[in-house]
Amino acid sequence: MTQPLRLGVLAWEVARIGTIEDYVAHLDRLVAQGAADADLLLMPEYACMEVASALVDAPDPGAELEAVCAHSDALLEIMRGAAMRHGVWLMPGTLPRPEAQGVRNRAPLIAPDGRIMFQDKHVMTRFENESWGVRAGNPPGVFETPWGLIGAAVCYDSEFPMLTRRQIEAGAWLILVPTCTDSLHGFNRVRISAQARALENQCFVAVAPTVGDAPWLATLDENHGCAGVYGPVDRGFPADGIMGEGKLDQGGWVFVTLNPETLDAVRENGAVRNCRDWPAQVPAAEPLPVEA
Repeated sequence: MTQPLRLGVLAWEVARIGTIEDYVAHLDRLVAQGAADADLLLMPEYACMEVASALVDAPDPGAELEAVCAHSDALLEIMRGAAMRHGVWLMPGTLPRPEAQGVRNRAPLIAPDGRIMFQDKHVMTRFENESWGVRAGNPPGVFETPWGLIGAAVCYDSEFPMLTRRQIEAGAWLILVPTCTDSLHGFNRVRISAQARALENQCFVAVAPTVGDAPWLATLDENHGCAGVYGPVDRGFPADGIMGEGKLDQGGWVFVTLNPETLDAVRENGAVRNCRDWPAQVPAAEPLPVEA
C-alpha cells in the first residue's frame, strides 16, 4: 500500500535580492515554512532568477541569464543544502544549466539525503527560444520517491498532452508543474492545461507559479498566477477537480494530502474511465461523407 503524500505547493512572491546570501535566506525561510507541514515541496520555474538582481547592475534579460548560469552550480548546492537541512523532498523550481549542448532549463528533485534527479523542460517558449536560446532538454521521465513514481512538466510542457501521457504510462500518479508566467493569459494556459491533464489521465497535477511585480529585473518583472493542485473530475473528488488552490497573485503555500489509491479507485469505478479509454491510435482526420 502506497502511503499518502503531504504536498506543499508554493506561489513564490519575487523578492528584491541584494546579495546571494539574501537569496539563501529567502529560500531557507520558504523551505522551513513548507517543511513544517509537508513531505514534498514544489516551487516555481525560474524562481532562482531573483538572485540576478544581486549579480547585474541593471535589468537586462541576457545579462541576468548569463549571471545566473555562471552561478548555477553554487545555486544548486544552496538548494540541495536547504532540502537536507530541513529533511524534505524539494523541487526548488527550475535552474538554467549551461551544458555542452547549450543552456537547458532543468527542474531538480532533491531528496532529504541530498540525492538529485533532473527533469528538463522539453518544449521552449518563444522567449526562451528567441531571446535566450535555451535548448530543449531530455524527454519526459519519472522520479522514484517513497510515494511511488511522479513526473514533472515544466510550465509550457504541461500544454502538450502527449508529454504527460508518457509519464502516466510509465506509472506516474502525480505531475509537478513549476511555472513562471508574466500574464494572466499565460498562467491560465498552464492552469487549464493542468486541469485537463488531471482529467484525461485521472491523476493529480500540482502548479507552482511566481507572483508579484519586480521591476528591478527584466526576467521576473511581472508575474501572475496562483498555487493549485488538481485531480480527476469524478465521484470521490471535488466537483470541479480542485483539490486545493491559493488566491490569485498572492504568495504563500497551499498544502494538500494526496492518496494515490484514490486514483486506482476512480480509474476502475468512476463514472468514466478517461485514463483507460485513451485511444491507442487515432487515424488522420478526413472529410466526412454526406449520408443523406
